[in-house]
Amino acid sequence: MKEKSICAAIRLLCMTGLIGGSTAFCLSANAQEAGIQRVEITGSAIKRIAKEGALPVQFLSAADIQKTGAKSVEELVQSLSSMQGFTTASESVNGSGGGVQNASIHSIGAAYTLVLLNGRRMASYGSGSAVNLASIPMSAVERVEILTDGASTLYGSDAIAGVINFILKKNQQDFRFDAGTNRPGKKGGGNSNFSLSKGFGDLDKDGYNFLVTYAHDAQRELKAKDRDFAKTGLRRFTENGKNYSTYLLAANTAPASATLSLKDNTVKIFSPSYYKTGACAPDTAFVGTADDKSCWYDYAGTVQLVPKSERDSIFSSFNMKLNPDLNIFGELVLSKYKQTAQYAPAAQRLTLPLSGALYANEVAPYLGKIGVSPGDVASASMNIRFTDAGGRARDYITEAKHLALGASGMKNGFDYSASFTHSENSQESNFVGGFLSKNAYNDIVASGKFNPFGPSGSSSAVLAPAILHTNENKTEVKLDRISGTLSHGLFDAPGGTSQLALSGDYSQQRYDSMPSPISQGANAQQPNFTDTPLGDSADHLPVAAKRNNWGASAEWMTPVFKTLEVTAAARYDAYTAVKNSMVFDPSDGKLLPPAEQGNANKKATYKLAFRFTPVENLLFRGSYGTGFKVANMDSIASPTVQSGNTSGAYACPVKAPDPRAAYCTGTTQQYLLTGGNNLSGESGLRPETSKQYAVGVRFDPVKSLSLGLDLWSVSMKDQLTTLPEQFPFADPVKFNNNFSVVYDQGIGANKLVTLLPTFNLAAARYRGIDWDNSYSMKTGVGKFDFKWNGTYMLKSEVDVPGSPTESSVGRFDAYNNVTARIVSRLSASWASLDTYTNTLAINFRSGYHDQVLTPDDNTLKLVNADGTLPVGFTGLTRDVKAFTTVDWQTRIVLKQYANLGISLGIRNVFDAEPPLSIRTAGGGNQAGFDARYASPLGRQFYVTGGVSF
Repeated sequence: MKEKSICAAIRLLCMTGLIGGSTAFCLSANAQEAGIQRVEITGSAIKRIAKEGALPVQFLSAADIQKTGAKSVEELVQSLSSMQGFTTASESVNGSGGGVQNASIHSIGAAYTLVLLNGRRMASYGSGSAVNLASIPMSAVERVEILTDGASTLYGSDAIAGVINFILKKNQQDFRFDAGTNRPGKKGGGNSNFSLSKGFGDLDKDGYNFLVTYAHDAQRELKAKDRDFAKTGLRRFTENGKNYSTYLLAANTAPASATLSLKDNTVKIFSPSYYKTGACAPDTAFVGTADDKSCWYDYAGTVQLVPKSERDSIFSSFNMKLNPDLNIFGELVLSKYKQTAQYAPAAQRLTLPLSGALYANEVAPYLGKIGVSPGDVASASMNIRFTDAGGRARDYITEAKHLALGASGMKNGFDYSASFTHSENSQESNFVGGFLSKNAYNDIVASGKFNPFGPSGSSSAVLAPAILHTNENKTEVKLDRISGTLSHGLFDAPGGTSQLALSGDYSQQRYDSMPSPISQGANAQQPNFTDTPLGDSADHLPVAAKRNNWGASAEWMTPVFKTLEVTAAARYDAYTAVKNSMVFDPSDGKLLPPAEQGNANKKATYKLAFRFTPVENLLFRGSYGTGFKVANMDSIASPTVQSGNTSGAYACPVKAPDPRAAYCTGTTQQYLLTGGNNLSGESGLRPETSKQYAVGVRFDPVKSLSLGLDLWSVSMKDQLTTLPEQFPFADPVKFNNNFSVVYDQGIGANKLVTLLPTFNLAAARYRGIDWDNSYSMKTGVGKFDFKWNGTYMLKSEVDVPGSPTESSVGRFDAYNNVTARIVSRLSASWASLDTYTNTLAINFRSGYHDQVLTPDDNTLKLVNADGTLPVGFTGLTRDVKAFTTVDWQTRIVLKQYANLGISLGIRNVFDAEPPLSIRTAGGGNQAGFDARYASPLGRQFYVTGGVSF
C-alpha cells in the first residue's frame, strides 16, 4: 500500500531529523499507517516510528553537520552546546592530553559519556570506556544522535552522562569525492582534507550494498608566538584601576640557576649568570625574593596552541537481505591518527657536586652576592633548560581497528538482532625532539664540551648526539563483545500495543601498557638499564590487565492511553575482578605471579520514563533512573610511580627543621607520585553510583514553530577521584603523610614527592536546562529556518570529605575546571531556489570568575617600580569575559553538474580573540587564555566541495 502524501512527508521529516528529537515530534497515529518503517532510536531497544520519545535525544542530520563547518568529529562534537569538560588537542602539548580528544556531556566528564558506533561500543583509549574521537572518520558519518539522559539500560549503566551514537553511511551507490581546506586570517593553523567513497548495489532493489570510503585530513600547527595574547607568560592587564602582570615562569633556565640546600635546612636559589653579566638571558625574567634571586624561564611562547596532526581512515560496510525478514551486516573501520606536540625545551634539576669544577668555577665565586658562606652549603643542584637541544616534541600515534558482524530481522512477530564486535585502540608515544639521554648528556658534560652555566645558543651541535629518537610508551586496548536483542508485542493496551525488549551482552576488555626501557629506568625488569630521559620522569612500569563483564536488560513499553506511554527498564551488570599479569612487589619492585586485584562488582539498575501528549501539539516527558560505574582497570592495577609535576606552582609543603625540607626547591611545580588501589574488600575501590532524572516539554503552537525545554539532574556518590593537587599544599599538616623523599634517577639525587592517591572520595551533583527551539517560514524569496539550542547550567559541584564544596559553575574551581553557566548556538538559514543556502550562526559561552591569584602563588606582580603587591594584598579576583563568535556559510548545490556542492564559509567572522584568563594551571602550559573554552585560531576561511557520479 502506498503511503498517503502527508504520512510520507512526516516519515521523511522524521528520518532526516527535521522532525524528531531536535525540533518536533511525529504523531503517534502514524504508527497505523501502512508502509511507515519502524526504526531503532538511540536509548531504546524497541523499534518504533521515529518520533519524539520519553527520552531527550538530539539529532544532527547530514545537513546539520554540513552547516557547522566542522572539519572533524571531535570539532563537531565539542562545538555542541551540551558539551563541556572535554579534552582538547591543545592539552596534548606538554604531554597532558596524550593525543586524545574526547566528548563530555553536561561537564560530567568523558569517563561517563558513552560513545557508540552504529549503536555498538568501541575500544577506549584507556582502561575505562572513554573513546578517542580522533579514531572516528568524519567522512563516514551520516548522522549523530545524542542521548542527554544518562544511565542507559540498553548500552550499559556506566553511561551516566549520556550517549553519543555515530550512525555511519550505508546504501550509497554512487562514487563520491569530497575535499576542503581551512585557513586562518593570521599566521599559523589551518587544515585540509579529502575523501573518496564508492557504493555497489541498492539494498532495497538488489538486496545488498557494499560501501568503501577512504579519507585523509591534516591539521597544521599553531604556535603560541604567532598570537599576541598567548606569546608570553608576562601578560600585562588592568584590573580595578591597577596595572598587573602575570608571572607564569619556570625555574629551570638557560644558563642554569643553582639551588643550594643549606645546613640549617633552608634553600636558596640564584642565577650565577645574572651576577656574572648583570642581566638575565633572553626569554627569562628576574625573580627577586629573600630565598630566590634567579632568572626564570618564560615558557609560554615556546608551546603550541594547536598541535600538528594527520589522519588516514578507511570505512567499509556490507549489508545483505537474505530474505525480506533477515538482514546480515558487517562494518570495518581502520584509522591512524598522528599528532606531533611540541613545547618548551627540556628542563631538569641535576646534582652539582660541591667538589666538582662546575661548582668551583660557576657557583662558588658568587655566594657572597647572596649572603651565603661556602661552609653553610650542605649540597647543591643546578636547574637546567636545554634550549640548545630545541623544544621537546612527542609523536602521539593512535590506531583504531573496529570490526562488527551481525544479523537483524523479524520472525513470527519478534524483532531480533545479534552482533559480535572486535575493537582495538592502540596509542603510541615517541620522543622525536628535545628530550636528552641522561647517559649521553653526562658523557658530553664530562668531556668538557658543554657548560650548563654558559650562554645558550652555542651548543646545538654539541647536544645533538644526546637527543632521543625512540619509543616512550605503547598502550593497547582490546574489546570483544557479543550482544543480542529480542523484542515483541505483549498485548493490546488502550493506547496501542505493549512491547517488551530483552537484551544481553558479554564482553572482555584487555588493557596493556608497555613503557619502553628508557621510560622504565632501572627496575626489576631492567636491572642493568640506567639511562633515563632528561626533562621527563623515568619511573614507569608495565601493566597487563583484563576484566570480563556480562549484562542483561529488559525494557517494557506500554501505551496506557493514546496520550500516555510509560516505559520501565531494568539492567543487571556483573564485572569480574581485574586479572593483572604485571604485579610488582612494592618493597623491591620484583615481578610477582599474576593475581586478581580489586573487587568483583555486580549491581542492578533501573529506569522509568513516560511520554504524555494531552493534545496533538503538546508533549510532556520525564524519566528517573539509576546507574553505576566500576573503576577503570588502571585505577586498580597501576603501580605507584613518579608522575611528573603539579600543574600549578606551590610553596614547599614542609619547612625546616623538618629534614624533608632539604629536598624541596621553593615555590615552583612540585613532584608527584600516583598509583592504583589494588586492594580488595572494604579497602578496595567501590563502584560509583548515580541517580538521575529528566523532565521536559515540547510545544508546537503552530505548524512551523517547535519549542522544547528539558530539566535534567545527575547525582553521584562514591565518585572515584584522584586527590586534587591543591589539597595537600593548602593544608600540609593534614596531608603530612602524603609527602615523602624518593631517589630520582634523572636528577641523580633525592627529591620531595607528593602522593595523590585514588579513592571513592567524592560526591558530585550536576543539574541544568537544555532548550531546543526551531521556526521555519516560507516566503516568496525562499525558505527561512531558525534554530536556537543551548544549555543553562544550574549546578556542577563536587564534595570531598573534610573540604568545602567545590562548584565550577561560572567559576574556576580547585580542580582547574570551569563550567560555563550558558552555552548556546543561534542559527538562521535562508534557502533559495533549492540551489543556495546561506547560514548565519552565533555561538555564545558565558564568562566566569577567573582563578584567584594570591601572593603565595608568586605568579602575579604589580607593574610599578618594584613590582611588589600592595601590603595586605590577599588575592586578585577578576572575571573572564564571555566569548561570542559569529559564523557564516554559503552553500551552492548544482545538481546538473554531478550533484556538485560547494560550501564557502567564515568561522569567527569578527576575529574575536579569546578572553584573558590568568590561570596558572594549564594542561598544555598555554598562558593568557584557556584553550578549553575559546579557540585561539581567530577568523578562519574555508571552502569544501563534493561531487557524485
